[in-house]
Amino acid sequence: VQLQASGGGLVQAGGSLRLSCAASGRTFSASTYSMNWFRQAPGKEREFVVGLSWSGGNTYYADSVKGRFTISGDYAKNTVYLQMNSLKPEDTAVYYCAASRWAIATAQAKVDYWGQGTQVTVSS
Repeated sequence: VQLQASGGGLVQAGGSLRLSCAASGRTFSASTYSMNWFRQAPGKEREFVVGLSWSGGNTYYADSVKGRFTISGDYAKNTVYLQMNSLKPEDTAVYYCAASRWAIATAQAKVDYWGQGTQVTVSS
């Protein structure tokens, strides 16, 4: 399974960005995987941001991003999107796409596949 993330960049506080993550591979099936986003700020541990379960039809957000970030998915394209609005400097981090079998992964140990990170920088 390969995960290709894109869409990071530099934005001013209050601005918006949209990240994308496309999954591919012979063994990947959107019906059996949940797609998640984690982030890691400099000097901090990687933390869960949001997850989407295609099989369960549910999403789960970290408290820090509720009401500002929205995850969505295109099932046919095996792609998830993370719309980030009202960005704050504390959202600055490398964002990682991650796939977890069946359930949403709120911990790194539950992740089966990682994508490469994409840098998001929010200036004040």
